Amino acid sequence: MTNLKPFINARLVERTPFSNERERFRFEPERPVNFKPGQYATLAVLSGDAVIQRAYSIVSSPHEPTLEFFIELVEHGELTPHIWELKVGDSLLMRERIVGAFTLAPAPVLARRLLIATGTGIAPYVSMVRARADAIRNGADDGCEYFILHGGSRAQDLGSYREELMELCAGGWLQYVATVSRPWENPGWSGEVGRVEDVLRKHADTRGYDAAHAIAYLCGHPQMVESGKALLARAGFPKAQLKEEKYFTLPAAEATA
Repeated sequence: MTNLKPFINARLVERTPFSNERERFRFEPERPVNFKPGQYATLAVLSGDAVIQRAYSIVSSPHEPTLEFFIELVEHGELTPHIWELKVGDSLLMRERIVGAFTLAPAPVLARRLLIATGTGIAPYVSMVRARADAIRNGADDGCEYFILHGGSRAQDLGSYREELMELCAGGWLQYVATVSRPWENPGWSGEVGRVEDVLRKHADTRGYDAAHAIAYLCGHPQMVESGKALLARAGFPKAQLKEEKYFTLPAAEATA
């Protein structure tokens, strides 16, 4: 018999499409859950006697009443096609316990945070900066500075988070750069061009987010994570200043290639 004790119901209250493959989903859990910015929730559906479940980083910050997720449709995946069938008011299962170690480390000597993402990998960083903005509004500024580098193949891969993060830059403690690797598919694009790995050192170095001042976080596509770590290691970042969150694992042959 399937054990559903670890799960609670989460009702879909809003969904916003950014493209055919990427959407924002907001769920209301049947009771409040506690988490830290950067952690992930496990969403699930029942399929016969089996529970199909996957982990998704939370976009919302702990002070928000709903849980927000930025999800990419995996066409032949086991779970995301079920999520795409949901209508507002429908529910799915969610593990009540929120987990994950991809959280901001307290490091008073290193006051800068270099946050690097591809696609939906922006999710934990949005949670982090929303929480920071809320703390500042409540008079609890920790003095840290953030620089986010966010890459996608096309502008729509960035969701609406590009606009949100650019607005938060007005506070002075956040810098944000978006880059697309297929500018020919974005005729009106006037931002940075290239893969994240191609422009990482250019932007991090000029802003002073180096090994002497920053802790680096990498989230998203595993190839970007590995390439980004190698670039930063060559720039002098020790392992203790490199944090990672890969959104899936590549097959061995593809990883080698």
